Amino acid sequence: MKIENVEFHYLANDTILDIGDGSQDALLVHVRMDDGSEGWGECEAAPLVSIAAWCCPMSHLACKPLKATVIGFEINGPADIYALTDRVRRNSFDLLQADHTLSGIDIALWDMLGKKRGEPVWNLLGYANAYPKTAYASQLFGDTPQQTYEKAVQSREAGFRAAKFGWGPFGLGSPETDIDHVRAAREGLGPDLALMIDAGTVWVHDVARAAAVLPALREAKAVWLEEPFTSGALKAYAALAQQDGCARLLAAGEGSHDPDMAFNLMDFGKLGFIQIDTGRIGGISSAKKVAEYAEKTGVVYVNHTFTTSLALSASIQPFAGLKDSPWCEFPVESAPPSRLLTKERLLPDANGQIRLPDAPGLGVDINPDTIARYGRQVSIQYENQMLWSSK
Repeated sequence: MKIENVEFHYLANDTILDIGDGSQDALLVHVRMDDGSEGWGECEAAPLVSIAAWCCPMSHLACKPLKATVIGFEINGPADIYALTDRVRRNSFDLLQADHTLSGIDIALWDMLGKKRGEPVWNLLGYANAYPKTAYASQLFGDTPQQTYEKAVQSREAGFRAAKFGWGPFGLGSPETDIDHVRAAREGLGPDLALMIDAGTVWVHDVARAAAVLPALREAKAVWLEEPFTSGALKAYAALAQQDGCARLLAAGEGSHDPDMAFNLMDFGKLGFIQIDTGRIGGISSAKKVAEYAEKTGVVYVNHTFTTSLALSASIQPFAGLKDSPWCEFPVESAPPSRLLTKERLLPDANGQIRLPDAPGLGVDINPDTIARYGRQVSIQYENQMLWSSK
């Protein structure tokens, strides 16, 4: 089978707010093969820039649009999808958005191959079982500790066994305010639910400022502190990991756009948890490599996703068979374009766990009505030549 066509669908909410919510828009990828097989994927990055990476004119040998490599590439099995990843990265080395665009294409190809063979993607990846993952309700901190408390109560009453609070005002004010938010989250969740904290890279490289909240995290029995620093601040991560009681407390990795970035965070940043977004790292192929390395080095692999059930399924596939990586991020505040994208939603069961479908591919179907409602018209033109246009 050869890749015959790749279509992109840009979906966006009617109003885009200046908040840490990546579910307000989405970029879907629809791959069609020359034998009629097809699959769907999703990119997690600025959608319009990702489309441009697909069709922009070649700049030089290592800065080619992805279209030049992908169209016509033969896919007959998993090894071919991995080979395409290597080819794209070689041909588009200097096109920095390439990994994000590749991610959606790669996911769609795994979905296509699973449907073609009648197997779930996790089975194609070599797993005999897909272990259920405990879903944590992923949400923003409230504007005030009281609002954070109320959100925590809602998560508990909704049946979640864990909840994560991130971004919002956390880290922007005094350590005392941060501590109030952490305590409010713990109080709202009660003593038994797991609590995760996401600092959203707010302290950049400031180890001392991050360390100021550690006593509160220990008091609240937080499972992890996520992204206290920017993705490449390996020295800062390593320094914080050496603080008393911080061993294996740190989590990061969603900013990784290739496996080496994730490997470095684990090896030199001394993480206890590596969080990978299949929509950023290069797709399921690259995420699976990180999952294998995490298992070998004793780091807990966690998916990162804040958007659709399609992205959620794709994000779990690479570590579905890892029994010792039990956590699953589950977005609870998704905007309509993300929440309504698929006909069926992956939801926690009565035990608060996400179970991947046994259905072929990713096990979810796209809702065309959502594309019709939230799809946006886009065209990219260069010297009177139409390089790409929405259909």
